[in-house]
Amino acid sequence: MVRLEFFPTVSHPVFMETQPTLGAGTWGFSRRFPWVLIALIVTCVSIEMALQGADLGMWGSTRWRSLAYQNGGFWRGLLDNWRPNYAAQPVTMFATYSFLHSGLAHLTVNMITLFSLGRIVIERTGQARFAAIYMLSILGGAVGFALLSDAVQPMVGASGALFGLAGVLVGWEYTARRLEREGLWPVARVIGFLILLNVIMYWAMDGLLAWETHLGGFVTGWIAGWWIREREN
Repeated sequence: MVRLEFFPTVSHPVFMETQPTLGAGTWGFSRRFPWVLIALIVTCVSIEMALQGADLGMWGSTRWRSLAYQNGGFWRGLLDNWRPNYAAQPVTMFATYSFLHSGLAHLTVNMITLFSLGRIVIERTGQARFAAIYMLSILGGAVGFALLSDAVQPMVGASGALFGLAGVLVGWEYTARRLEREGLWPVARVIGFLILLNVIMYWAMDGLLAWETHLGGFVTGWIAGWWIREREN
């Protein structure tokens, strides 16, 4: 059983520089209420609020956060020879990590980013395909962390999926520009910005940034955009 005192390796959010070619005219909500997006936000917020209350002694136990990370965070060692807390943990952690956050600041920025990017993708794909992209990106972020990280701390955060949403948008833009034989500089500029952002955050957080999750989510989102197409207007 994993029993460590830790500060989690945080999968931080993406701040995407908005370019006119990356979704101009798509900022309004679709005519249908975005239930999937709101459900994701409510789930993440509810979990963090429950942990915050426990941290402050308002209910439950002050051990709730530690237990949540132990049982729901992504532990790279469980793919090697670590003993899981329950039999399915090495599988379920590929999804559960994305609903946990390291605190209010981490949650707030991730949820703002999810709301901003999520409504663009929903406007361009519909809710079912948005959900597919989001879930694939969660998985892709976890795979990226599993393959590239040797961290002993747990990884938590929704931004593997957020980078997946960014990846699908950038991938669509890249494809559209290639088909129209337009310059790719706007795409390269966004990718460069995301790389620089990760470098800065990695330095600011003394190496605790889960950049591997960001990379895995982004690549997965880009690939998902090859077969999950934008809907016709």
